Amino acid sequence: MKLFSMMTLLFGSSGNSLKVGDVAPDFTLLSQDKKKVTLKDYRGKRVVVYFFPKAATPG
Repeated sequence: MKLFSMMTLLFGSSGNSLKVGDVAPDFTLLSQDKKKVTLKDYRGKRVVVYFFPKAATPG
């Protein structure tokens, strides 16, 4: 899944996009170890979500 479509899936269409200072909606993704990681578990902490293409795929 391309980055834009993943971000749209998580945060909605561009008409409903987040602005600086908005609280991100809760979401769950798989870690590199295939474990579920949920944003709500990190509320109150600084979080960086980094997307990158899977090896040997067009990115």
